[in-house]
Amino acid sequence: MSEVLTIQTVVAQADAWLEPQAFKDYCPNGLQVEGGRSVRVLVSGVTASLALIEAALQRGADAILVHHGYFWRNEPYPIVGMKKQRLQRLLQADVSLLAYHLPLDAHPEFGNNQGLAAAMGWQVTGGMEPGNPRSIGLQGYLPEPRTTVQLAQQLAQVLGHPPLHVGRGPQQIKRIAWCTGAAQGMLEQAAALGVDAFVSGEISEPSVHIANELGIHYFAAGHHATERFGVQALGQRLADHFSLEHHFIDLPVPV
Repeated sequence: MSEVLTIQTVVAQADAWLEPQAFKDYCPNGLQVEGGRSVRVLVSGVTASLALIEAALQRGADAILVHHGYFWRNEPYPIVGMKKQRLQRLLQADVSLLAYHLPLDAHPEFGNNQGLAAAMGWQVTGGMEPGNPRSIGLQGYLPEPRTTVQLAQQLAQVLGHPPLHVGRGPQQIKRIAWCTGAAQGMLEQAAALGVDAFVSGEISEPSVHIANELGIHYFAAGHHATERFGVQALGQRLADHFSLEHHFIDLPVPV
């Protein structure tokens, strides 16, 4: 009889790879909801919505791995309404929920930023925080100069999501910085690096003025669209390591 693979063993391995204790995050990383003891089927997805949970249960999931989990800083504590429905569904089905946020953005192999660079063919030269091995954002070079139209077209093709371009900068983009998700607040940091363009997921009203006044191109390429890489890579690595069945379920959203 083969040895049972426990959820604790799976989480311990993911923690060893990602080192979540090294990050000051906005939510707990690792095992957020404990389900059954054994794991045979792992489902990954970007956000632990009720729709993802239901889709994962249809695939026979024993555990769900996400980038956006629960229990965010400053959110209300009572387990009511939407939160109650999500947790109730997991607990009724005895399914575990694993979530990794910033550690999954920054990881040099599984990270969302590394995954975006690989998909786009960008050459990584370092982090947006030089000298910090756990820098969330990255910087580097395009393989060849591109116009804003060309870069927007490539982003749309690779991500399946049309980016929004704002700002002013060089006609040809060569140096670039990027940070997936809701990193529009890092736009000034990117401009200080002297890059031609910054790519992230979301945009806010001040981003337009900042990009114009600092002379940098900004591409908001979609929060969900830019953060599909990490959970897929980590989920597949866990599946390969433990001989698990793994399914990535993509539930796109328009932002």
